Amino acid sequence: MNEPMVASPAAAREGKSPLDAVSFADVRYSWPGLSPFTLTINRFKLRRGEKLLLLGPSGSGKSTFLSLLAGIVVPDSGRIEVSGEDMAALGGAARDRFRVDHFGIIFQMFNLLPYGSLIDNVLLPLRFSKLRRENALREGPLEDVAKRLLLALGLDETVIATSKAASLSVGQQQRVAAARALIGAPQIIVADEPTSALDRNTEGAFLKLLFAQSREVDASVIMVSHDEGLAGHFDRVVRLQDIAQSQRGGRS
Repeated sequence: MNEPMVASPAAAREGKSPLDAVSFADVRYSWPGLSPFTLTINRFKLRRGEKLLLLGPSGSGKSTFLSLLAGIVVPDSGRIEVSGEDMAALGGAARDRFRVDHFGIIFQMFNLLPYGSLIDNVLLPLRFSKLRRENALREGPLEDVAKRLLLALGLDETVIATSKAASLSVGQQQRVAAARALIGAPQIIVADEPTSALDRNTEGAFLKLLFAQSREVDASVIMVSHDEGLAGHFDRVVRLQDIAQSQRGGRS
């Protein structure tokens, strides 16, 4: 099944097709167990610098799709390329290194260190990725880089200096999670329903800030959601059922 193809505004202005950040071809993956689930994706592309919203109801396979995209699992067959790298050709440890180097992930529940400072939370990926640490150091001392990101994402200087993650509101935690995903210029930002607890006004403001910062590091953004009301914020909207076939209860 072919996905709808709509050129991004940036690509149209430049009169050329940007390189693909992600490409799926003839991918099939089955979760084993008592209630097996099979997901088949014949074709999917995420373009470099693109902001893409992937829509799908609960249970449609969005989490499986993200696991494949980030190399947490590898397909039974087919090919997934991220920035030209064949994910299935990498061993488990190499995929883990690749993920922390090239992906910034905003989790639905944020997964912050509750009693860590906001700066410590933002700097966490740099402990595991030499590449992102080097990228961040080009912008200045690491704590200064983290602070600038938090300020750009709308957090108050006093909050940054004095608060622990556990004391923040949901909206503030969301901004810390976004800064952690963005630091060190990863190539792909993956957001797993990060706005589900926000009202429309706060949600729109957050997306505007996220996209502004992702442009600064030239990152592609893919957000997974069930909320069609988010569509107007993105370059392209893809419904999972248009690019994937899923089956429960065994292999087809």
